[in-house]
Amino acid sequence: MTPIPLRATALLIVLSCCLTPAFAAPPRVLPDGETPNDSRLDPLKDLNGYFPFHPPLSKKEWNRRAANLRRRVLVSQGLWPLPRKHPLKTVIHGKLDRGDYTVEKVYFESLPGFYVTGSLYRPQGGNGKRPGVLSPHGHWSNGRFYDAGEGALAKLKPSGAEQFDAAARSHLQARCVHLARMGCVVFHYDMIGYADCQQISFQIAHRFAKQRSEMNSATRWGLFSPQAESRFQSVMGLQTYNSIRALDFLESLPDVDSKRLAVTGASGGGTQTFMLCAVDPRPAAALPAVMVSTAMQGGCTCENACGLRVAMGNVELAALFAPKPLCLTAADDWTKEMETKGFPELRRHYEVLGAPDNVRLMAAVRFGHNYNAVSRQALYEWFNEHLNLRAKSLDERPFERLTTDQMTVWDEQHPRPRGGDEFEVALLQHWEQDSRKQLAAAAPRDANSARGYREIVGGGIDAVIGRRLPRPAEVDYEQTDKGEVGNYVRIVGLLRNLTHQEELPVVFLYPKAWENRVVIWLDGRGKAGMYGDDGKPIPAVKKLLDQGVAVAGVDLFMQGEFLKDGKPVERTRRVGNPREAAAYSFGYNPTLFARRVHDALTAIAFVRAHEYTPEHVDIVVVNGAGPIGAAARAQARDAIDRAAIVTAKFRFAQVESIHSPNFLPGGAKYDDLPGMLAVAAPSAVWIGGEDEVPHVTAAAYKATGGKASLGREEGDKAIDEAVEWIVAGAQ
Repeated sequence: MTPIPLRATALLIVLSCCLTPAFAAPPRVLPDGETPNDSRLDPLKDLNGYFPFHPPLSKKEWNRRAANLRRRVLVSQGLWPLPRKHPLKTVIHGKLDRGDYTVEKVYFESLPGFYVTGSLYRPQGGNGKRPGVLSPHGHWSNGRFYDAGEGALAKLKPSGAEQFDAAARSHLQARCVHLARMGCVVFHYDMIGYADCQQISFQIAHRFAKQRSEMNSATRWGLFSPQAESRFQSVMGLQTYNSIRALDFLESLPDVDSKRLAVTGASGGGTQTFMLCAVDPRPAAALPAVMVSTAMQGGCTCENACGLRVAMGNVELAALFAPKPLCLTAADDWTKEMETKGFPELRRHYEVLGAPDNVRLMAAVRFGHNYNAVSRQALYEWFNEHLNLRAKSLDERPFERLTTDQMTVWDEQHPRPRGGDEFEVALLQHWEQDSRKQLAAAAPRDANSARGYREIVGGGIDAVIGRRLPRPAEVDYEQTDKGEVGNYVRIVGLLRNLTHQEELPVVFLYPKAWENRVVIWLDGRGKAGMYGDDGKPIPAVKKLLDQGVAVAGVDLFMQGEFLKDGKPVERTRRVGNPREAAAYSFGYNPTLFARRVHDALTAIAFVRAHEYTPEHVDIVVVNGAGPIGAAARAQARDAIDRAAIVTAKFRFAQVESIHSPNFLPGGAKYDDLPGMLAVAAPSAVWIGGEDEVPHVTAAAYKATGGKASLGREEGDKAIDEAVEWIVAGAQ
């Protein structure tokens, strides 16, 4: 290794005192009690953090970035691949004639037995197809049934927020009515747990607070459980899928022009608006009101999903709609700084894409959180222009407000469907089975299907882990000590990922007769796992050295020198939010497991690109690190020549706590650990601790002409067998 200037003179003094000529103890890089200078030791980010958007420099850059972001959004929602679309089985009934428009009751199945409910507003008169507008309601009490009460107008009229009684009592109905009067077909649909959509309760969907032991097992699980999270099953994902299916419904209507579809909603409805527009290419215009900002990202459980906003925020999610027409509103809430933080960057983004006139911010910060008459006027102007409505008047007029009885879709002829815990379990089972069937159909059979499998499963794992192999320029190394021990040289130092400000203590053991091969040793105990109680390399490591193979050990995040008390982490950190929903922590931060995989990738990138240019780079993964190695192998692909991984039959689907160090949202979604092994085919792999090579892994290796070997031993013997396999490949 080429020495790099030492971290500090004090560090050398400590090392010189601690290291004896025989190196009697496993090496430390840092003084006792000192931990790495690593940004991940800082407080976790939460939904109230700062989420800036950095516009792209070119259209080409954005297209590449947008494709990855869209995939991440779909993966985080449990929609990669998208569930197979079953017939909607739409029921429309109970038409009310309001003169210049009508209102009908609608329900249909987004998934078998799971109903989307709402009100359908249609203009009367005229010919030809109309623009279609989706209108999610947001978190106003009772949702679509919202009624601010008889005194609403008196409170709102003096400020100019509202002009008419019905609109003051229900701004939700007001926008639907006037859009219909302007010539749009409007579907005003329920969020899960609101109004008529009660199969999953409001308390579960929006107020979930504590894990439910009765809904947390490998065969019977509910929302927010580790089993659901390991498959990316969430309320947010269900709502996003409901929005996609609502667009299917709107598009299916004979009087709707499928080329003029639009979406608008405020608050939580704004979240649904930009989420749908981020992943579905059909909307032509959008207005997410009082939601998009660089500040608070959405406080409800229905607005958060694991993996969604790691190093990304709502402004960038909204930017995925570009260059299509996008209007935003801001008020005296978390959006109040949008004029100076967020929107200028969004405008530059549209300029880069050649559509500077297709984005607008209507900031009315004199009002609180709202979708009032002033904001709605911006909506009417925007849709009138971009949906080519040519409306005669954009000014609202009085209308007759609908009562709850007039809106509800359920009655004696249309009975309310079953819901509750058993329905919730069955719904998630259907979701899981649909995913399993799609992945089974995509399983590798030959070279072509193996490429397709890597696109689906490998693409999903990319988003689950959140990183690929870093570029060599992102990685730096600082040597802190070097000395000879028998037939090898021991070098210790600090390995850094510069992009992410991460720092890892590492040890390199170089045989004096080096054969241009390196093994990266990934161990559940960190680099100390390379050493026995006597402070000397364990026999398996010594065998590698004797064969001329260099061995690199690393303390992954929260291993070894990261631990002041030396005790392994048993429960991961969480943000300050007291509600036991994993997305509040892991919607904004990688899990501990993912971070350890990132560290393994940093080590692989450094060794692979080292100036000594090793001809072969292999990994040995033991002592509980098997799943980390499998995930790193999936991401590193051909940067690793041979991988010996003791899995000990670990599966992400079996993790029983969202605070487990091995908890990985989405970890089970893509054929679990065997899928991670499969996407690395055909590069050689040895798998220890399994009864047989997992089926999908074996299929991938057969399809690609690779070889997957099975270990037969357990415990320390498995480590020896893994090393024997590595050594055999070196000969």
